[in-house]
Amino acid sequence: MAAKNYSDLSRDELLRLLEARDRRDATRFGLVWEANEVERDRALNQDFVALDLDPKLATGEAPWRNIIIEGDNFDALRYLRMTFAGRVKCILIDPPYNRGQKDFVYNDRFIAENDLWRFSTWLEFLYQRLIIARDLLREDGVFLCCINDDNRAKLELLLDRVMPGMRIGSMAWRTRDSTSAKGRNFSDTHEHILIYARPDFVFHGREKSRRKYKNPDNDPRGDWNLDPLTLAFDRFQRPNLFYPIQNPETGRWYPCDPNRVWAYASELIEKDLDSLDAEPMEEFIRQKKVIFPRPTEERVVVWQTLSELHAAVDRGDVPVTPKKKNPLLSRDTPDLDFWVGKPVGFGRPGFKKFWNDLRSHTNPVGSWIARVNEPLDEEDVMAIRSREAGEGTGVIEGIFARKVFNYPKPPSLMRQLIAQTSADDDIILDFFAGSGTTAQAVLEQNASDDAARRFIMVSNAEATPDAPDKNVCRDVCAPRIAAVIQGWRGQSGTGGDFAYLTCRRVAPGRLTEIDHAQVWTALQLIHCETLAPYQDSPCLSAGDEEQTLLYVPGFRREYLLAIRKAVRSSRAVILYSWQPELLRQHIRADHVQFEHIPEGLARRFGLKG
Repeated sequence: MAAKNYSDLSRDELLRLLEARDRRDATRFGLVWEANEVERDRALNQDFVALDLDPKLATGEAPWRNIIIEGDNFDALRYLRMTFAGRVKCILIDPPYNRGQKDFVYNDRFIAENDLWRFSTWLEFLYQRLIIARDLLREDGVFLCCINDDNRAKLELLLDRVMPGMRIGSMAWRTRDSTSAKGRNFSDTHEHILIYARPDFVFHGREKSRRKYKNPDNDPRGDWNLDPLTLAFDRFQRPNLFYPIQNPETGRWYPCDPNRVWAYASELIEKDLDSLDAEPMEEFIRQKKVIFPRPTEERVVVWQTLSELHAAVDRGDVPVTPKKKNPLLSRDTPDLDFWVGKPVGFGRPGFKKFWNDLRSHTNPVGSWIARVNEPLDEEDVMAIRSREAGEGTGVIEGIFARKVFNYPKPPSLMRQLIAQTSADDDIILDFFAGSGTTAQAVLEQNASDDAARRFIMVSNAEATPDAPDKNVCRDVCAPRIAAVIQGWRGQSGTGGDFAYLTCRRVAPGRLTEIDHAQVWTALQLIHCETLAPYQDSPCLSAGDEEQTLLYVPGFRREYLLAIRKAVRSSRAVILYSWQPELLRQHIRADHVQFEHIPEGLARRFGLKG
């Protein structure tokens, strides 16, 4: 790696670089990669980003609810932090996998497969984007990231640093049926989805079935199901849960399974009952939540002597477990003589679990993504299902009649992830949108559950020196989403819309040169749910009676009538202007908040003065 030139750094920048290296060297555990902290800081703060609206590439009539952004996603994310910080419910991305192949178009040069620094380049590339994306999530927001097996560990450590304490887990899904040999007679046919979330996020799961819950005895507490009364611990692991229990109505005794002890402690053994997480066994018996075998439906034996009991143990004529038929009494059973002279039932008691007592009526989402036709036991977990990876390629070829994009994710997978993480009018962001699979999934899921989710897709042109006119966002992503909305080749359209915007960098010293259309676009995205084109007007208005957004591009006295009328029509007004102090002299109202352009946008963007 070439030696670095530090001569162009200021004293403060050199100190910052040394401090960052000291911190890194002091950390002996975790992920370390080569990065220039000064260049990273400059990248975040060296310029402003504006968006240009292109109505010709939009679909549907304005105002639009969804947006596609063409440009480097680093620029787009900085802009979105200004406009959507803390508002995004679900971020779902499929980033480049660092295969060392010519598919990492976000770099100034392609990274060779054997380049020792390719991991640092890839990690720093993702770090700069993820650290911004984190700030976009709501307090109940979730971040989902697809990754292959080769890079899963590195990415997970990176996310642990970027999103500390937010890790939920991961999902695994089978990407193909055919083999893809990597050598050593080993084939990897799966990928991962890493899950990180804010504190208030929960998956929707699936409502539990009440099929097993009945009320044959007309219990006033409602429907119930007979559950096991044991835990998966043996008598050596939980000796306090290994004890005999008695049916107080019949006097019959029941031995404990030495390999699966009782689920609840006994008030005859535990001294500190207040420390228990649940009621003791005797209390559940008194509440008639422990169901004993019916007297006429089980065998009962009384061994009069210990030798008689030994003989029964030796010939296996003792109570056994229901399925595996393991004996519950043996010569090694502690206090075996306790069972002499007592009526011993050969049945097994169970627990009467009421539907109304369940802590949750929802089955959690499982970590295994199953194939659509894969048989699963769905009683305890909700399985997300997906078609094969080739489904995405089939959709692309169906719309464009040729293969115009490599490795698209299956829409069925993305759709179920969206269904499990969002609802209503939640915002879904994909800043590695590629061909637009996530947008298709949002539109199709909205059509399915009648929700009104909104999407933000960021896709690059992906132009290269060999293909300078290539534009994946304009020529693949947008047309694909438009086809899904309008219908294609016999497929019904989902309905919907999107605005098409392109990123433009603006030097900080030239921020006053941003045009009114760019300002109006930014203000709508900050304050409104929809986006409309800029119109030449003395006062642009958006919002409702509760809160109105006003933008005054330029001040003239003849504009005051229109401005005052807009101010009177709302209970709360946010008024942006290039001359707010002058307007404040003419608009005297307590419910108006004046904001300065461009300083208001620069402050939100995070530019340093």
